[in-house]
Amino acid sequence: MQESPEKKKAIFFLILLISSATFLGNFPWLTLLLLLFLGVSLLFFLNTQWLQPQLLRWKIQRQGIKGPKPSFLYGNAPEMQRIQAASAASMKASSHGEFLAHDYTSTLFPYFEQWRKEYGCIYTYSTGNKQHLYVNQAELVKELNQNSSLGLGKPTYVSKRLSPMLGNGLLRSNGHIWALQRKIIAPEFFMGKVKDNVNLMLESAELLVGKWYEAIETQGGEMAEIDVDEDLKSFSADVISRACFGSSYNKGKQIFSKLRDLQVIISTQSYLFGLSLLGFLPQRKHKGIASLEMEIDTLIWEEVKKREASSSEKDLLQCILEAAINDENMDENTSRKFIVDNCKNLYFAGHEATAVAASWCLMLLALHPEWQTRIREEMDQLCPNGHLDAESITKMKVVTMVINEVLRLYPPAAFVSREALEETRIGHVLVPKGVCVWTLIPTLHRDPELWGQDANEFKPERFANGVSNACKVPQVFIPFGVGPRLCVGRNFALVELKVVLSFIVSKLSFSLSPKYKHSPAFQMVVSPGKGVRILIQRLKK
Repeated sequence: MQESPEKKKAIFFLILLISSATFLGNFPWLTLLLLLFLGVSLLFFLNTQWLQPQLLRWKIQRQGIKGPKPSFLYGNAPEMQRIQAASAASMKASSHGEFLAHDYTSTLFPYFEQWRKEYGCIYTYSTGNKQHLYVNQAELVKELNQNSSLGLGKPTYVSKRLSPMLGNGLLRSNGHIWALQRKIIAPEFFMGKVKDNVNLMLESAELLVGKWYEAIETQGGEMAEIDVDEDLKSFSADVISRACFGSSYNKGKQIFSKLRDLQVIISTQSYLFGLSLLGFLPQRKHKGIASLEMEIDTLIWEEVKKREASSSEKDLLQCILEAAINDENMDENTSRKFIVDNCKNLYFAGHEATAVAASWCLMLLALHPEWQTRIREEMDQLCPNGHLDAESITKMKVVTMVINEVLRLYPPAAFVSREALEETRIGHVLVPKGVCVWTLIPTLHRDPELWGQDANEFKPERFANGVSNACKVPQVFIPFGVGPRLCVGRNFALVELKVVLSFIVSKLSFSLSPKYKHSPAFQMVVSPGKGVRILIQRLKK
């Protein structure tokens, strides 16, 4: 059996210590200093890797919260990996390409599902020296929704691993830095400003459908088979580029491409496990991440300098520039990092999640063509001249129901994750400082007690009377997160989805390709692992 890198390091240091002790045997005072240093180091190690995690676990357990027993140093990570491997092997043995149920949590996150069945909707587990609290009880999620304290922030160990991609921008910062960034960015996504971008979204949708028309002509003139994912990512990237940065996707495509490459590298690691001893990437991938990060930062800064040299309208990039310039606490380097980090956040979050949601929408609409018909019928009533605009988009009830149901079944973000930056109370649970709180969104969205026995079925009609009447506790519908850290781009994303889906359905009919393989995958967002392939036809006039 091959020895692990950690074991090899331990053996190396042991040999080094023995050699050092032998060499220093003739120098008692140096030996004493060495022993003192080793003793302090050992105490520090035991405190951070064992004593502190044990104390946090005890504080949680004395509240009646149970969980799987951790191993020394690694916590429950080895068990998580074993459960994941067993689940993957079982899926490989049993799957024959058939369409699987919409409930994918038992395959993507089997350890959470297994522990939930054993310990209930609240339990504790650990990874390395990090202690976690799993919370999927409706009332506690409701409390989490209403908690406005800055004492709950993004988990620092997750943020650290996502730093090359997101910097210290809005998505991963905490405290007053996060509050400042949100104050600048959030107003740009208020509904009034979002409506001003509907025509821009329609222009990008026309380009998308035009490309699909060409595919139909190329493939014989009647029907075409297409993989929608990349085209939808290009559409969404074009929208966010033009709306927030005053440029088209063609100018920003290098940035988007490199961000995706970086996303793939980071996603291949189990960054959710949070291991301080096992979680390091191989050196080759470290260099790849550093290189990509530098390239992305350089490309964004070049775009920023172009903006500074020209007189442009006041879009989101201009607001970020002005905030950095006017902040007396920022020097030149801090100002540059502030601008670049927030641009990276907007480039990634502004197009990735929306594009993935649109892919899932088309998959489910292809599987349920009756809802395509219902969308067209509503459009005929609201747009008798066939032209979509901001007013008609906001009045569309059917497409809103479809989007909500898709976001219920396939929320792009799988988790709400928070770290107690200070001791915090959530309902009846006192969360000690340093504990990470996790809520698995798809599990909440499919709870039969909240949504009914048809919770795993695609039924947009459940949202006919709005979110508040769709389930027993509407606060558990959280596709855009919870509380004060609710996604700032929520309005923008929903309107963009309405525009692109309405436009596609008004021009094309489509069904699921026989080549489609249902395989949800987690790569920072839950996306179709094998893509979404559909068969499209032009609608007859």
